[in-house]
Amino acid sequence: MPKAYVFTRYGGPETEALVEVDQPSPGPGEVLVAVRAAGVNPVDWKQRTGYRRPGETGSRAFPAVFGQEVSGVVREIGAGVDGFAVGDEVFGSTVAGGYAEYALLPATVTAHKPAELSFRDAATLPVAAATAYDGIRQLDLPSGATVLITGAGGGVGSAALQIARALGLRAVGVASEGKKDFVESLGAVHVPSGPDLAARVRAVAPDGIDGAYDLVGGEVLEEAATLLTDPTKLITAGAPAPEVEKLGGARVERARNSAVLDALAELVVGGELDPHVTRTFPLDQAGEALRTVEEGHARGKIVIEVAA
Repeated sequence: MPKAYVFTRYGGPETEALVEVDQPSPGPGEVLVAVRAAGVNPVDWKQRTGYRRPGETGSRAFPAVFGQEVSGVVREIGAGVDGFAVGDEVFGSTVAGGYAEYALLPATVTAHKPAELSFRDAATLPVAAATAYDGIRQLDLPSGATVLITGAGGGVGSAALQIARALGLRAVGVASEGKKDFVESLGAVHVPSGPDLAARVRAVAPDGIDGAYDLVGGEVLEEAATLLTDPTKLITAGAPAPEVEKLGGARVERARNSAVLDALAELVVGGELDPHVTRTFPLDQAGEALRTVEEGHARGKIVIEVAA
């Protein structure tokens, strides 16, 4: 039987286990993929604690497989699916977990993997990079404008810096002092995180900030809002809707479609977006991969690789 890394109830790391599971079967509109790589994201461990993503409804069945994004090879096609065939190399968002040897993907959020794109890098695109892409596109800033990105050292933030640059924007990235070199290597101006953030941003951007993409929330979001003359140019993926709407901004609107994945793959193949995978782990070390992200010290992306 195939293996998967799961959590058996809500709680801490003690609820996690590598177990044998039944191989899933694709329903209408789904494809079954033999997983080659799975991206690790903060939302994964948060769901183990009981967190529900915005719009997520219904009760969760246990054991629940970790993971929101994978790359792999199509093994079965569900009813009503066009454009995919058994043997295709693909990547996309998962239906019910991806730290596994097999995963189900909705065809609408699955894309063909270009030959030049590795399974490892492809697995990082559907969640973090797509969230970055959606937020930068939602700001709709003209070329030459300055965008502030908070939480710039993580998976979403580092992708947002690069996507902004690819669209002709000047990026200012807020991250810890330890991530200064990393942020600057992505072509952005680094501003250290901490109290009095707005003053430090004004010092490096005396002509002002045209838009802000917040990935932190709280006081950081509020300080970012004070830098904008147009509050509608404040987007967040780090705070709930009421928190940003009271400041005149909005939550990021996730497109969740294959077109975004195609665009991201093109950016990677073209050399404009580097997923910056800093560590990989085999499936039997998925717990260690998750701890690396949960402890909050990961730089770039962490990926679980599954043997063919």
